[in-house]
Amino acid sequence: MSAYTLFVALHVTSGTVALATFWLAAMLRKGSTAHVWVGRTYLLSMCGVIVSALPMVAQRIADGRWVAAVFLGYLVVLVATTVWLAWRAIRDKAAPARYLGAVYHALMVLNPVAGALVLATGLQAGQPLLIGFSLVGLLVGVDMWRRRRVIPVQPRWWMQEHYGAMVGNGAATHIAFLAIGLPRLLPGASSGVLLYAAWFAPVVLSIAAKAWLDRKYRFVPATHAPALAASR
Repeated sequence: MSAYTLFVALHVTSGTVALATFWLAAMLRKGSTAHVWVGRTYLLSMCGVIVSALPMVAQRIADGRWVAAVFLGYLVVLVATTVWLAWRAIRDKAAPARYLGAVYHALMVLNPVAGALVLATGLQAGQPLLIGFSLVGLLVGVDMWRRRRVIPVQPRWWMQEHYGAMVGNGAATHIAFLAIGLPRLLPGASSGVLLYAAWFAPVVLSIAAKAWLDRKYRFVPATHAPALAASR
């Protein structure tokens, strides 16, 4: 078995564990010991997905498949961002300035830059999927830029950052299953409307889930938080 095959196997195994533990963590009581440990398992499995994807990017570059390499590298950036945000929001909940440090700002810039690169690649290659999905990185960068001003004055900011990143992780996990894993079992699911639904439906659902959670936990809209804090 070649080294590359081992990385592919690690990628598939990590993704399978991530899919299972995502839903298990979602069903467990938030803040419970079980939720914490399952959540850690989920994030570790996502780290396995990220690490094992890097040789896959390198292999596509070596094969001259630049469009595929750019897109896969972009997906790695998106997943690495949501994993880091979900982890550090909990670790740094008592220190928002530390959370908003160098890594946060680097990711805030990297996401829209990567999104712009994918947009240019999609336009050049005539790939609607890349063109449409490039918006995710651009919007992530804009949202991080907006949130960096709100977090220092928002109570329980870490909670909103954590679940926001986790629903993003959930979207990535389900896209990997529906758009990459499932078509290997059902080739008919790899074309047409089903293909685009597999890529974009989890993103739309994650946005809806984030809005529902914001309403559930009664978070003040980010645009109003600074004014509210100043009035107190």
